[in-house]
Amino acid sequence: MSRLRIDRVDGDATVHDWQYVHNLVIPTHHRSLAEVRERCRHHVLEVAHLGETLIGCTTVRPPTGETPVATVIARVLPGHRGRGFGAELYERGLAQARQLGAEVIETVVLASNTDGLRFARQRGFMEIDEYLLRGETIPWIDLRLKDENEVPH
Repeated sequence: MSRLRIDRVDGDATVHDWQYVHNLVIPTHHRSLAEVRERCRHHVLEVAHLGETLIGCTTVRPPTGETPVATVIARVLPGHRGRGFGAELYERGLAQARQLGAEVIETVVLASNTDGLRFARQRGFMEIDEYLLRGETIPWIDLRLKDENEVPH
């Protein structure tokens, strides 16, 4: 049984928690509360707590259009990394992506997040693109699972 309590982002407290984790892990691309609320309408956003302590958040962008690609992102606060929480959040996101009809799984990591890149590569993700967003100086890296025709089970 999981030690984590994972809640869907759906109210002010969870919106603030998700925003806090996102903005701490991705300091170059802060999300406003309004942006988080908007993302809740289109993506699956969750926050994770260990007891009462916030430890991370997830984003699952569901498949859209012709190609059934979902993006799964797990973020764990630095003080809680290396304890299996990221793996648990990632596996949960994969299950959600499968339920949403994904056949291809991608993720995106800020290039300066070496922990995140290592985590993704250890799970079979390969780099497919690197780019800079307008006004930013640190590139983003898009990654896709090696076998894009099979979502891991």
